[in-house]
Amino acid sequence: MLYLPETMKNWPWPRAINPYYEEVTRESNAWFKSFKPFNERSQYAYDKCDFEHLRTGIDLMNVFFVVDEYTDVEPMPVVREMIDVVIDALHNPHKPRPEGEIILGEITRQFWERGSRTATPEAARHMVEAFTDYLESVVVQAGDRDNDTFRTVETYMHTRRQNIGARPSYVPGELHLSIPDYAFYHPVIKELEYLIADLIILDNDIASYNKEQAVGDDRHNILTIVMHQFDLPLPEAMKWVVKYHEETEAKFLDGLKRVPSWGKEVDDQVAVYIEHLANWPRCNDCWNFESGRYFGSKGLEIQKSRHVPLLPKRKQATDLHKEDVIVPLVDEM
Repeated sequence: MLYLPETMKNWPWPRAINPYYEEVTRESNAWFKSFKPFNERSQYAYDKCDFEHLRTGIDLMNVFFVVDEYTDVEPMPVVREMIDVVIDALHNPHKPRPEGEIILGEITRQFWERGSRTATPEAARHMVEAFTDYLESVVVQAGDRDNDTFRTVETYMHTRRQNIGARPSYVPGELHLSIPDYAFYHPVIKELEYLIADLIILDNDIASYNKEQAVGDDRHNILTIVMHQFDLPLPEAMKWVVKYHEETEAKFLDGLKRVPSWGKEVDDQVAVYIEHLANWPRCNDCWNFESGRYFGSKGLEIQKSRHVPLLPKRKQATDLHKEDVIVPLVDEM
C-alpha cells in the first residue's frame, strides 16, 4: 500500500476553476480528436482525462499529452526527429506542414497559430522560448532512457524543470500582459517560477509514481531518484520528498517578500502573473486526482484516504508507435 502525503494542505491558494471551463474544454477536445492521434482504445484512455484553463491553455495540455505519449516509447534519434518537427511548427505557425509528416507538426501549428492571435508580443515570445526549452528537454529524457541513466536529485531537478512543461504552462496566464523584460527576467521572478515548477514536479511525481513503476517508466521520478541516490526504501524516500516540498513552499513564500517594485503599471501586471504562478501547484494537485490519469475512477476517493494499492508490474508494449501507442487505463492495470 502506497501512502500519498497531503503535501498541499498548507498552501494558501485554494482550488478555483474558470466558469467557462466545460464549454471551452469541449471545443478544444473536439479540435484535438479531429486529428485522430490515437487508436480507439488509447483515445478512450485519453478521454478519461480533463484539462484546465481556457482555450490556449487547454489546447496546450492536449499538445503536451500527445507529445508525451508519442515520444515516451521511442529511442532518442526518433524523438529528435519528432521534436524538430514540433519546434519548426511552433516557430512557423503560418507555414503549411509537409505532406506525410508526423501529425505532431500540424497539431502544434494549429495550436500556436490560434493561440498567438490572442497573445501580446511579450507573451508570444515567452511561449515560443519556454515551449522550445521544454521540447529540447524531452530529447534529453529520451537519451537518459536509452542510456539507462540514473540522475542525481540535483541534475534531475535541473532537467525536470524544463520537461515537466511548467514554464510554457505559465504563459496562458500572461497572454494579456505586457511585462517588460527587466521585470519578467528579474532573478527573483525567475526564482519564483522555478520554485513553483519544483512543487509541480514533486506532486506530479508522487501522484504518477504508482502508474510509472507498474510499466517500468519510473526512472524520471523523484521518488526513484531519491531511493537510488540515498539507498532508501520507498516510505523513507517519500518522507524525504515531503520535506523537500515543505522547504520549497517556504522559499516561495519568502521570495514573495523580495519582489522589487518597478512602478504601478508594471507592478500590477507582475502581481497578476505571480498570482497565476501561485495557483499552479493547487491546479496540478487537483488535476492529479480529478483527471483519471493516475488514479482512474478512484481519484477523489484516494484524495481523501491518501492510500493506494501498489499496481503490479506489467510489460509495456514496445512495438506500437505514433497513432497506435498504448495509453494504459489505470482502472484496467
